Amino acid sequence: MARLRVLLTFSDAPDNALDETAGAVIQGMTGNAAFPTPPVTMAALQTARQEFADAVAGQEAGGKEATAVKNAKREALITLLRKLAAYVQENCNDVLETLLSSGFKAASTTHAQSPLAKPTIVGVTNGPDSGQLGVKVTPVPNAKSYELRYAILTAPGAPIPWQHGGTFTDSRHMLLEDLTPGTMYQIQARAIGGSTGHSGWSDSQQHMSM
Repeated sequence: MARLRVLLTFSDAPDNALDETAGAVIQGMTGNAAFPTPPVTMAALQTARQEFADAVAGQEAGGKEATAVKNAKREALITLLRKLAAYVQENCNDVLETLLSSGFKAASTTHAQSPLAKPTIVGVTNGPDSGQLGVKVTPVPNAKSYELRYAILTAPGAPIPWQHGGTFTDSRHMLLEDLTPGTMYQIQARAIGGSTGHSGWSDSQQHMSM
């Protein structure tokens, strides 16, 4: 019988989803007799969660420095959740109900490949240098990587000469480069992997390169 594993996709989840995972784990593991000696206390996890939430709020009014602080707090929270996930996986005795009682989700126990879902572009921002666009997409379960393509925005009905924008392993940090400043681009993404080799292309997002 395949051993149960904790689903670790929270590491690549959007900020709000990561916060929700931390909240679920705090609720699930507080006073949980199945997990009496976690390597991270719920008080420490709550502190990391609050610091992350504060940094997310601060990012809205800040610049690069605020973003760097948010990213650091995000990684700190992920580190604690990963420690707890390993502990839960080791001590759930392969009982699904016990694993789920922790607030974590269980990974699928089937190894059969299946077509990947299309990712959704959740953010396009100007990069640190001129002619760059940063792209963020929703993580797709079982995806090995993500591919971008882009094209100059054309008139309706005109052919679209798509160009390859690169392949990336982090759905949250993808960078298109060597674009023409002042030009409006449309961007699409797809996930790589699964039984068909890749997902369909996402809906287009438009953004001007600066």
